[in-house]
This record gives sequence, C-alpha cells and structure tokens, in this order.
Amino acid sequence: MATVAERVSVLETKVDNFNEKLDDVKKDITDNHSSLIDTLKEMRDESTKQHGELAGKVKDLQQIKDKWMKYGMIALAFAAGAGWLQTTNVPAVIKLLGL
Repeated sequence: MATVAERVSVLETKVDNFNEKLDDVKKDITDNHSSLIDTLKEMRDESTKQHGELAGKVKDLQQIKDKWMKYGMIALAFAAGAGWLQTTNVPAVIKLLGL
C-alpha cells in the first residue's frame, strides 16, 4: 500500500491536470461564445437587409393597388353619373371590383 505522501502527490498531480483541462474548457467556451455572437450579428444584419428589401417591394405593390383602385372607383363613378349603370347592376359591379 502506498504511503500518505505518495497518495497526496498523486492527488496533487491529478488536481493540477484537472485545473489545466478546466482552463482549456473555459477558453473553448469563451471562443465558442464569441463565435456565436459574431454569427448572430451577421444573421441579424442579413435579416434587417432582407426585411428592408421586402418592405420596399410591399410598398410598391401597395401603391400599384391603390392607383388601380382609384381608377376603378373613378370609372365606376363616371359610369354611374353617365347613367350607364342601373341600380340592379351596382352590386354586381361592386362585387367584381372587390369593394
């Protein structure tokens, strides 16, 4: 059986090795954390860029829709004022225009 001094020295060696490995693990975690933060920042920047582009496209589509809706309403008002529409056809025209 080993003496107390031998057992203590083995234990100290194991503790030193454990501390070195623990330091390595802490460093790896810190590196992974930094890498993850950088990746998330890149993803956020790309998402912001894509959302900006999409917002521009939606705005353009909304302007086109509003323009044609206005022209349709003007045409409907003109047709009603000119007497081209009879009261029985108005609901059908409104349904056709989607109003």
